[in-house]
Amino acid sequence: MDKEILAKASSLIELTNGNICNHCLGRKFSDVVKGNGNVERGEKIRKALELPEYDEDTKCDICSDIFKEIDSSLLDLVCEKIDFLEVEFDTFVVGCKLPKEIVEKDALISEKLGLDVEILKREVNREMGKLLEKNLPQEVDFDKEDVIIMADFRRMLKEDVENPVQVRIQINPIFIEGRYNKLVRNIPQTKWPCRKCKGRGCEACNFTGKQYPESVEELLSQTALKYSKGYEAKFHGAGREDIDVRMLGDGRPFVLEIKEPRIRKLDLEKIEREANEAALGKTAYHNLKYTVRKRKAEIKTSSPDTYKVYRALVECEDEIREEDLDKLQSLHTIQQRTPIRVSHRRADKIREKEVKELSCKYINPHSFEMIIKTEGGLYIKELISSDEGRSKPSVSEVLGTQAICAELDVIEVGIK
Repeated sequence: MDKEILAKASSLIELTNGNICNHCLGRKFSDVVKGNGNVERGEKIRKALELPEYDEDTKCDICSDIFKEIDSSLLDLVCEKIDFLEVEFDTFVVGCKLPKEIVEKDALISEKLGLDVEILKREVNREMGKLLEKNLPQEVDFDKEDVIIMADFRRMLKEDVENPVQVRIQINPIFIEGRYNKLVRNIPQTKWPCRKCKGRGCEACNFTGKQYPESVEELLSQTALKYSKGYEAKFHGAGREDIDVRMLGDGRPFVLEIKEPRIRKLDLEKIEREANEAALGKTAYHNLKYTVRKRKAEIKTSSPDTYKVYRALVECEDEIREEDLDKLQSLHTIQQRTPIRVSHRRADKIREKEVKELSCKYINPHSFEMIIKTEGGLYIKELISSDEGRSKPSVSEVLGTQAICAELDVIEVGIK
């Protein structure tokens, strides 16, 4: 073995008063000493220095025998926690929290000896992973982990502590994609906190904390949570319709995120069927399937390919003729300043949006039906009313009379 390596190894043993386990000794030279793991490297170094084997009755001056704790108690602690939570998973990764004193001492010794090797935490994680993968039916997967098994060793330096190592299992969410229809008006897409009490509960909301008794989100999530035994659900829609607007046609895409599900393998057809039965006549859910985390961002991202098709019942202040509706074919590029009704929560700026297709059906001198296909993000109510001139051009401007959207339905949502 190289003399420089042995000299540094001697200095390391001297710095630790000879109390250094083979894990830590081998790790400090893992980049220059060959071996099947750090324990074997440590044994090689001891043999080259003609030192006796490491005395297991002593305490390592660097790691305070953290690897003994792993070997003696970690597996039992993890199994107890899994049984207690009754958590279902196929894949996992591990993580750890170490005492600050140990981390700082390990780094200081490496700095003193000019050693640039992996930190203690990395080896602790690796040894934990090897132990658990060998003894659990599940496997380590760094790309698709169902749970993170976190071991907290920060109490191990304290005296008279009953449980020096604590285990926490972080259950990663599952994501379910589908489409929904909203068949009636005055149901919000997501849970809407009471305006008066901000969700705390008061007489105005009958102490529910909600402005409206139900939502598209809740009518599905209550069934999904029942079967997944999750902590809570979060709804991610590809945009949203106003509360007084129906969502018809093939429905609007969404992703339902279920947090901390103790059951991951769900019968999605059963959940879809039960949710539809419970919400009969109000909402409907279709084509539920598992998806990945990034999908919730993808469905929210606007692109030139996204579009919406609306059906609007338009009412006009002055009388119009059927031939007047032909003028609306001039609506193409719309300059739209943030509408007054959402200006309190949206940035005040002008957005340019395209009308892709438009057709009209004359009803009477004061009303007509309009089917309009637009680029995603165009505000239809304001396109019709002009929103005090904030939308240019508008239906009101082109027809020369004040027009309002009396009813609005979304009949198609197109996304990537």
